Amino acid sequence: MKFVWRSSMDVRTRRVGRFLGLLGFLSLWLAAQAQMKIPPETVQQWANVFSVQIREVTVKYSGSMLLQKKLKDVESIIKIKEIEGRDLVKDYSDEIERMLGSKMKSVKRLAESAEDADLYHEFNATLEFDYYNSMLINQPDEDGNFGDLGGEFPLEENEHFNNLPVNTQQSDIQVPTNVYNKDPVILNAIYNSEALNDVFIGNFQKDPTLTWQYFGSSSGFFRIYPGIKWTPDANGVAAFDCRNRNWYIQAATSPKDIIIMVDMSGSMKGLKMTIAKHTINTILDTLGENDFVNVIAYTDYVRYIEPCFKGTLVQADLDNREHFKLLVEEIHVKGEAKINKAMKEAFKILNDARVNGQGSMCNQAIMLITDGAMEDFEAVFEEYNWPERRVRVFTYLIGREMTFAQNTKWIACNNKGYYTHISTLADVQENVMEYLHVLSRPMVINHDHDIIWTEAYMDTVLFATKAQSLLLMTSVAMPVFSKKKETLSHGILLGVVGTDVPLQEVMKLAPRYMLGPHGYAFLITNNGYILAHPDLRPLYKDGKKLKPKPNYNSVDLSEVEWEDTDELLRTAMVRGETGSLTLSIRASIDKGKRPLYLVNDYFYTNIDETPFSFGMALSQGHGSLMFMGNVSVEEGLHDLTSPDLSIATEWTYCETDIDPDHRKYSQLQAAIRYLLGKEPDLECDEVLLSQLLFDAVVTAPLEAYWNALMLNDRVEPGIETAFLGTRSGLLRLARYTGIENRVAKRFLTMGDKDNLFTVDHFPLWYRLAVENTPGSFYYYPINDKGVKYVIATTSVTVSSEGKTAMAGAIGVQMTLDLLEKRFWAIAKQDPDTDCSNIEGVCPLSCESADLNCYLVDNNGFIVLSKERDEVGRFFGEVDGSVMASLLKMGMYKKISLYDYQAMCKNIHHHHSSARPLLSPFYGIVALMRWFFSHALMFLLDFNFCGLWHSDYFVEAKAGYHTTHKQKKVEAYIPCETGYPGFMNEPSVKEANSLIKCGRCQKMFVVQQVPDSNLVLVVTQADCDCSRQYGPILLQPKEIKYIATLKCNRMKSQKVRRRPESCHAYHPKENAKDCGGANAISLSLSLFSASLLVSLARHHWT
Repeated sequence: MKFVWRSSMDVRTRRVGRFLGLLGFLSLWLAAQAQMKIPPETVQQWANVFSVQIREVTVKYSGSMLLQKKLKDVESIIKIKEIEGRDLVKDYSDEIERMLGSKMKSVKRLAESAEDADLYHEFNATLEFDYYNSMLINQPDEDGNFGDLGGEFPLEENEHFNNLPVNTQQSDIQVPTNVYNKDPVILNAIYNSEALNDVFIGNFQKDPTLTWQYFGSSSGFFRIYPGIKWTPDANGVAAFDCRNRNWYIQAATSPKDIIIMVDMSGSMKGLKMTIAKHTINTILDTLGENDFVNVIAYTDYVRYIEPCFKGTLVQADLDNREHFKLLVEEIHVKGEAKINKAMKEAFKILNDARVNGQGSMCNQAIMLITDGAMEDFEAVFEEYNWPERRVRVFTYLIGREMTFAQNTKWIACNNKGYYTHISTLADVQENVMEYLHVLSRPMVINHDHDIIWTEAYMDTVLFATKAQSLLLMTSVAMPVFSKKKETLSHGILLGVVGTDVPLQEVMKLAPRYMLGPHGYAFLITNNGYILAHPDLRPLYKDGKKLKPKPNYNSVDLSEVEWEDTDELLRTAMVRGETGSLTLSIRASIDKGKRPLYLVNDYFYTNIDETPFSFGMALSQGHGSLMFMGNVSVEEGLHDLTSPDLSIATEWTYCETDIDPDHRKYSQLQAAIRYLLGKEPDLECDEVLLSQLLFDAVVTAPLEAYWNALMLNDRVEPGIETAFLGTRSGLLRLARYTGIENRVAKRFLTMGDKDNLFTVDHFPLWYRLAVENTPGSFYYYPINDKGVKYVIATTSVTVSSEGKTAMAGAIGVQMTLDLLEKRFWAIAKQDPDTDCSNIEGVCPLSCESADLNCYLVDNNGFIVLSKERDEVGRFFGEVDGSVMASLLKMGMYKKISLYDYQAMCKNIHHHHSSARPLLSPFYGIVALMRWFFSHALMFLLDFNFCGLWHSDYFVEAKAGYHTTHKQKKVEAYIPCETGYPGFMNEPSVKEANSLIKCGRCQKMFVVQQVPDSNLVLVVTQADCDCSRQYGPILLQPKEIKYIATLKCNRMKSQKVRRRPESCHAYHPKENAKDCGGANAISLSLSLFSASLLVSLARHHWT
């Protein structure tokens, strides 16, 4: 009985289980049936009705149909021509050559004048000469009297010089704080350079587009025209030294291969290693992109501070120099110094580079940084460097001890180098600069005046002004030599003359209107680095501040034109070739958020007598077609003066910078005065002006149309601005809403650069419109610092002889309130709706808590949502489950994009290892050595004469503060990132599905909104899928490389074009001038004691 009972219980349990399972299945089936509550036909009806209504609003208030009709009316009198890229690139490059050639002539005149002045000047050790010191001018005392070198110097703001107060009748002098401003050498050199004043003024009169002209003296002073008031740093220090500037260094020397050898033995601890590190960094700062370098640290073995660079030279571009500087900070002392191995390794690297045609193929040098050299080096030099002495050796003796000075000097003097002694941080700068003067000797003796052009840079040091600090420029410079026969073999470099050329002014010679909405022009250097390109982003945001990126001037063309995977374009341009190339590319606009597929035709050529190559890109299709129309000047002028009309302020319709009297005119004023015949001397772009007049006439009816709407019709609340733009840079707008009630207060104002015609790009709304179907409006959201609104834009066209060209874009800006009011009124069914034939929830309403409704644009950004904070965000961030389904169903597709100019957070923290404990005996020896060596140096260095000069102590303090700042770990560092973009597939009109999300299933319906770039998305609100589907984000991800690949990328040598000239040798060079201190007399006992201590030190380290 007991057994039977258990069996009965099992049967009952199984029956109950079956019943419960059936009940569960039934409940799931019922739940699934209940979830089918979003009828696709209802959503489709909403999309269709909204399409009609929003199109009526945008067409009415933009006036797009009227503009298209007016363009149709003039098709019989217009011509559409295809832009010939090959002809255009030649014309533009010729213009750039003429402009840059004019700057080179100015610099040559300066060099000739400076050399002639020196030739006829005899050095006067007692010369007394007052000059205008830019730090001291215009600083009267309480009685109104001016001090020495600081007289009254008239200054007046000048628009041509960024509205800085300047003196265009006089230059003045800047002297670094660590240079004595009344030193006889300085006074004689300044007196000589006075002859440059007349040449500065004459150059500026011949070429009024010139900016700053200057002379940097080898003695340290800097003469600048026009004269300015120099602003010191916060500590009152003038840290600027012209001899550190790239234009000075490149002009003073030919390209060079440098191996820096640093002693890291135990004797280099403390201040010595600090000085050594600063010396390395100062040497690195003297190198440029035409130079090559490596850094070796040595004790009794050889250590490359970057193991990846073992046995090779790397280009001394900004990236590699900064990388070396970080590694230099990690050098720690230990062991005993053995120079021979390191010296052999350095010679092998340089020899291999020379034999294999690598590196600069010009000057080669070894920089030895040590506190003493005890070994016999003769055998090493006999094997590797004598008798040719191809490699110069420069030696830097670190510290106060002079024990090994003769050995260290012998190395330099027997290898055509230079010896210097560096005992303090303040000594580093002056002593490092000596090697540049030695390398310049062959060029000076030959009197080869090579003109150099620098890479792009932002001179934030020169002027403390925002206007100057963000201006990318290049400099053209030329060395100035002594022509005196008695010093010919010494090869004396007097300095360098130069002038700055703003790159924006150069690129204005390739007018935007000819290149089209997606076309652009660009310049690169012989090393493939970008000088100018619309996609070059030299600044990044650190908090609220804009800062230059550490590598902003070493961005390679391949990092911007990254679709050129085989680097065909880069290689051809670097080699200075002329040609063309077609590439299919993935571009992006709107800060990288909106991807585009384009086919670009690239045209390129070299710029003669410069290391630059010029290129331009024209997009196939509408980008290569341009229409031309003609109207009378009288008719065009009438419409050009309309109050609603403006033109591109950054474009050059007329050249207003040639004649100073024309600088007061805006571009529109200059164009009108030229057309009226009031300023016939103005140089104007006749083609652009002709097209501007035609566009003004054709678009004139829009002014009357917009005004009529405002006067005769009640403008619907929320319609704020109507606007149109044409390829000639013409912009018309109508403000339907006053500024006090306008939501988008910044839209189309001077600060709204994204939506205006600039030297770099067409407005965003123009570029989006031309990639959309003409006549069909493109809608997209704007989030301007929390102010949200919507823009609708469309393109208008003209046709002639079977060709269709884009004539412009027109649109309207509206508020979210208007869009919401229209949409929510449509996206709901009346309570009395006939639901008999509708499967699902009926009546349906987007206002219901059960539904989420969105308008999403073709790139996946939310244009409308119940939640205002979601507007402008990517839809995948808000609902990853539905976005993932749309990607799977093909309604959207993901596009991979890359950013090789990104800045990533620096997660690495540099720290020093703990200092090893010293033995007690070593401590005693170190203390004895410190006492004897400092006593010795006190006797050797004490200079009573120096006390007469008040600047004596200031120099050391200033030198320290300006050159030995504690390195700050940057919050962001350059990196490479990949990020996604998304595009709607127009052929997929609708989609709906269920998403399984754990205990619920999420229903969604998506319907394309006809005649627009929008889709309507309706989803079930009460099924949360966030646990199963994470958000789809647009955030970029850093591209991480494995160590081997990263190493190969860092040391890879891309194709580059070497500078044409090289000056590494001259038989008449006087190599005996190889440095060294004045003769000194030592106490024998003191010398012996010092030597014994030093020997003990070497034994115990």
